[in-house]
Amino acid sequence: MKRKPILYIASICFGLLISLQACTLKTAGDNELSHKEQQDGFRLLFDGKTLDGWHIYNQGKISSTWTVKNGELQCIAESDATHGDLVTDEIFENYELIFDWKISKEGNSGVFVNVLERADIPTAWTSGPEYQLLEESHHDQANTLKRAGCLYNFTPQLNTVKLNPLGEWNHSIIRQKNGNIEFELNGVITAKTDFKSENWKNSIKNTGFVNFPEFGKYTKGQIALQDWNKGVSFKNIKIRSI
Repeated sequence: MKRKPILYIASICFGLLISLQACTLKTAGDNELSHKEQQDGFRLLFDGKTLDGWHIYNQGKISSTWTVKNGELQCIAESDATHGDLVTDEIFENYELIFDWKISKEGNSGVFVNVLERADIPTAWTSGPEYQLLEESHHDQANTLKRAGCLYNFTPQLNTVKLNPLGEWNHSIIRQKNGNIEFELNGVITAKTDFKSENWKNSIKNTGFVNFPEFGKYTKGQIALQDWNKGVSFKNIKIRSI
């Protein structure tokens, strides 16, 4: 007669354990953190609703071509609103940044790292190296230094990777630790560079970036999203310190 209560309690405990595991394994929705991401120290850089944490480079928190719609951070290129790159309020040094993006046909955009925001520096790209975002029908696709996932204008894709079909989302990762940068596109490593190395400094001298004295000098800074002449959208922008 004493076995029934014991079995009853055991069944309740088992049910609670299953429920707890289900909650732990539940997939996060867009612009949400999964349980594992929370454990790993990630936080959202885009909440899916507002532009909180972002502003226009050298112009502050003004109305611009950047807007939030349907949980997406969108740049409406054909808008008559103020144009400019969207930059984080915060400065980052050693981190892992993950984000999803899609771009319009023949689109060209990018994510800049180690950006220095200063009145005498006209744009984000004149200080921050770029993770290139490029739709494959764009004419720059012919230049192997300018394809998606490249360290723009410096290195071709370390490993060849194609974008997902037009209109679908791509997944990117940027990791930086003590000036060592690594880019990933759709699960494939596409670039690695040491921003502290003499090789990096010398490579700048062989490009037009040599005309911008602050370019590529830093191993920490703001993160910026590029406004260009075609539309681009982002979601699930998350970051953690490493």
